[in-house]
Amino acid sequence: MKILAIIPARGGSKGIPRKNIRFMAGQPLISYAINCAKNSSFDMDVAVSTDDREIKYVAESYGAIVLDRPAELAGDSVTLDPVIFHAVNALEEKNGSKYDIVITMQPTSPKLSTDTLDKAINYLLEKNFDTVISGVNDPRLSWRIEDGKCVPNYEKRLNRQYLPKDLKETGAFVITKREFVKENSRFGSEVSLYEVPESESGDIDTIQDWCVAEMELNKKTILIRIDGYPQIGMGHVYRGLQIAYGLMEHNVLFILSEKSEIGIKKIADSFYKYEVIKDNSEILSLIDKYHADIVINDILNTTKDYVLSIKNKGVRVINFEDAGEGADAADATVNALYDGESSSRQFFGSDYYLIRDEFVITEPKEFVENPKEILVLFGGTDPQNLTKKTVNALFKVDDIKDIHVTVILGMGYDKKYEIDALTKEHENFTVVQDVKLMSEYMANADIAIASQGRTMLELAAMGVPSILMSQNSREATHEFGGIKNGYLNLGAGKEVEEITITKTIDWLISCPEIRRNMREQMLTRDLRHGMMRVKKIILGRE
Repeated sequence: MKILAIIPARGGSKGIPRKNIRFMAGQPLISYAINCAKNSSFDMDVAVSTDDREIKYVAESYGAIVLDRPAELAGDSVTLDPVIFHAVNALEEKNGSKYDIVITMQPTSPKLSTDTLDKAINYLLEKNFDTVISGVNDPRLSWRIEDGKCVPNYEKRLNRQYLPKDLKETGAFVITKREFVKENSRFGSEVSLYEVPESESGDIDTIQDWCVAEMELNKKTILIRIDGYPQIGMGHVYRGLQIAYGLMEHNVLFILSEKSEIGIKKIADSFYKYEVIKDNSEILSLIDKYHADIVINDILNTTKDYVLSIKNKGVRVINFEDAGEGADAADATVNALYDGESSSRQFFGSDYYLIRDEFVITEPKEFVENPKEILVLFGGTDPQNLTKKTVNALFKVDDIKDIHVTVILGMGYDKKYEIDALTKEHENFTVVQDVKLMSEYMANADIAIASQGRTMLELAAMGVPSILMSQNSREATHEFGGIKNGYLNLGAGKEVEEITITKTIDWLISCPEIRRNMREQMLTRDLRHGMMRVKKIILGRE
């Protein structure tokens, strides 16, 4: 079977000057169509029909056959039919043989993949169509003008996802059997549209089209390796989601281990794609499967061998909260909860904390002399059950009946029945689990008792004077949770006596000036622009 792909490319573009050879995402626009055809699994000739010397030079540089287009076929009003007809005849005369299939490929569809092109060719062959045109499903509630009036093209108003298919030509390709290529037509009687992915459907006609296509071509595929289970909590999962939200213009996939049942549920409930692995060695095959550009590790300490095995794939590696050997081997390591001197590859401190969007738009509560709301929250799983210890301690606080207490339990906390039993006789205690809008609760709090993970930075963003206890030795090393940043840190939670918690809360309630100073110290930190800084690090733009 002999196949010819013809790319018509006139010079003199007016909407976007030099459009066909201007650089888009690092290479000339026309090169995308040339490479798409040349990389096909079908053996095909790839030709460019042009009247422009500069286009001719670029096309030849990318390995295309160039056909000089006659002046009479280069005018603005000339359709593509005679142009393709001329090109086919010229090459057949030169080669002394006929083609079986002729494909018209527009240089203005740079997002078309070779895989899609090959599938469309197979579609024509398997279904025995005369002609196949690229189309995209774009169902919308549309109207037409009839007798001077607007008339709907639908019988019933439905949401877009429930509308019937409405395929529109994309202009990416027209695949047709040779016998139907004539001077005034390239269509046989049996015509079908082949649906291309929406991400490949753009046609460059305006500056806006150009910007959208370039953004799509610059997309990275990013794998985020995280875990979330009772022993380590859910902080890594929440940070992974925050990274994904900040990188929404890229392709993001989560990778979690089998033991991360609650982490997997959270990612699934957030409607992100994910893969489950048994051990970290499997990530190498996933890099190949998804053609990954970047791997983000948020799994605590990594080994040098693990990081280098990923980098050997030509992939950029970014680690979070990593104090292992892999931190030095990674392209960049971000440790927002640790103090240290940042360098070109190591980034320390709260400047790199990823705060959730809700905290960016929520304003801190005005300071009050007499606290009316205390917040208790110890993360997604609370493995030390510091919630129970704190609730018991609160019962002994002076005048606690005059203060409302909200106890927030994470989605992985499995002892809610204990907290419900403790608080059922106390009307001023409210227990909630798996909160969706945490900022709403923090914005209402005057004092908080919390663990020493990512939650403490959210409290700082809201200026809530806080008492901290660490869940484990790892949390205890988070230097941000100290007095210089506005916290009272009681140390390892499992070693703190209830009476110590009670006395600390009593003292803090009775010292408004201390609480005011704690609040002011917290609000001096710029915690609302971390995503912008971290995004540059991830993408290598720092």
